[in-house]
Amino acid sequence: MGVALTELLLIREIDLNFLHNKVLIVDAPMWLYQFLSSIRQRDGSLLTDSKGNVTSHLMGLLTRVSNLTQQDIKLAFVFDGEAPKLKHMTLEKRKEIKLEAQKKFEKAKEKEDLELMKKYAARTSRLTDEMIDEAKKLIEGFGLPVISAPSEAEAQASFIVKNEDAFALATNDADAMLFEAPKIVRNLNMAGKKKRKDKLSYETITPDLIDLHENLKHLQINQEQLIALAMLIGTDYNSGGIKGIGPKTALKMAKEYGNNFEALFNNAKWNDFFDFSWKEVFELIKNMPVDNDYNLKWTDVDQEKIVKLLVDKHDFSEERVKNQIEGLVKNKKQKNQKGLGEFFG
Repeated sequence: MGVALTELLLIREIDLNFLHNKVLIVDAPMWLYQFLSSIRQRDGSLLTDSKGNVTSHLMGLLTRVSNLTQQDIKLAFVFDGEAPKLKHMTLEKRKEIKLEAQKKFEKAKEKEDLELMKKYAARTSRLTDEMIDEAKKLIEGFGLPVISAPSEAEAQASFIVKNEDAFALATNDADAMLFEAPKIVRNLNMAGKKKRKDKLSYETITPDLIDLHENLKHLQINQEQLIALAMLIGTDYNSGGIKGIGPKTALKMAKEYGNNFEALFNNAKWNDFFDFSWKEVFELIKNMPVDNDYNLKWTDVDQEKIVKLLVDKHDFSEERVKNQIEGLVKNKKQKNQKGLGEFFG
């Protein structure tokens, strides 16, 4: 959603050991976009197979899911359903930004400027229906649950965590708090990797944890005030927010007006920036459609399905794919044996 809440929040750094034997519900579209943005060749171009089909998202899933599963972290993936009407304007703006980035990429390519090429290429990422379908097939091949949300994946994932069927929502967006996600784990899809801060130094990316109730107490506001605060800054449903209002000012205003949202948005001059009511956005976020009929069932790895998709269709190294699969199978056997040992012990 892109809400600039992060600077206001209490965020606790964690390690992967903390997540052992915990169920995490993944915001699948966010992870896939992250893979498309970060898994690229030196010049910024995406990984592709011999036929020119994009494979960066599949490479990301293969390595990250395999690694996390072998560390006894239980994953389930939620995908977007139909986007709310209010989000369409934001999606159009994103499309324009990507087109502009594509033009800048082409100019950088003419100059053979690899740094600029990589910078602008990462901003052109586009997730197609075919990519999403193949991602689902790979996840199912791993034996992990795939859930289709009626609308926003973040809202459905938050709902599952609220139902205590999972420990946390795995996403890099803190704004899942608006959908009442009790706990959010960020950077799980990149944990352990080294990110260049500048040309001389690197930093290791670690996962972190955001606790909703802890932060509401810290900010001294309630859930509805948090939604209002986010709307002042800008959400996917009122892109850009109110000009001139940043996170700290928005928090101050949310506290000042309490639950008198009519007065809050009148004072902020909402109608000068948007041709739709603040109530539409507020009610949409608060009552985003979710489905109570979801199935969290983990099954055995389907090696044939994975090999057919990655090796046969997309030219992945058979040895690499089978090594990843063997690691998963071996890990599951060891876990089952440990469980039996504890049972008979």
